[in-house]
Amino acid sequence: MSGQIIQVSEDFWNFRGSFRIGGVIDVGTQASLVQLASGKFVFLDSYTLGVRARQKVAELTDDGANIEAILNLHPFHTIHVTHMHEQYPHASLYGTQRHHARFPNLPWAKLRTEDIKLHQRYADDFDFSVPGGVDFVSADENVHFSSVLALHRYSMTIHSDDTIMYLHLPLPMRLAGLGDSVSFHPTLAKALERRAGAADDFRDWAEELIDCWQDAENLCAAHTASLLARDNNGASIYERLGKALQKVGGTLRSHKRKHG
Repeated sequence: MSGQIIQVSEDFWNFRGSFRIGGVIDVGTQASLVQLASGKFVFLDSYTLGVRARQKVAELTDDGANIEAILNLHPFHTIHVTHMHEQYPHASLYGTQRHHARFPNLPWAKLRTEDIKLHQRYADDFDFSVPGGVDFVSADENVHFSSVLALHRYSMTIHSDDTIMYLHLPLPMRLAGLGDSVSFHPTLAKALERRAGAADDFRDWAEELIDCWQDAENLCAAHTASLLARDNNGASIYERLGKALQKVGGTLRSHKRKHG
């Protein structure tokens, strides 16, 4: 729901926003505000917050003074970056290589969000992961598969843009017996690197992610919805991710037959 503020835990807030394809179909987007163990805050991704959301952020962060950083995690999520910086200019601004290239006049921090050194800087609060075997920035600008995924350790919440999706079907479809689902973004086939071993590298990455993040309780996914432990009446996120990997098995086998 656009404009919704979801308090995932006592230190994690997910802001649901609007993003319309072709100006018609609203697939939604997100940004998350997370309180660190230090007491400071970071934003995961950028969004032009509405009045109610800005008031909530101001209330939590001493009118923005305690926002330490804005971490833009998806190279193709760029629409709200400038506005977010203008709203919170004192927060360190981090982005991917594509963010730096697209907005060279913004005061970017030196480290990029895909850099291991940045991940290590925030390792007390987050685990970060960049998918293997796929183009991080695809030459095809319609392929938005890859991003930097974040797991907040204290709330056990995964914040994912595009890479991992959660589809919450409308009530009539659920009543008809069709359940919700977790899946990998449908552009995987186009995102896989055109080289031998790419499919294996992706599978290895996904299996490691599923294993290492097996205790995750919440999933905040852009363009779709959030799956929270308190609302989850089905399988665990661990089980759902395992099933999602099984579903792309055909895509990986097809790529391997062609490229090795």
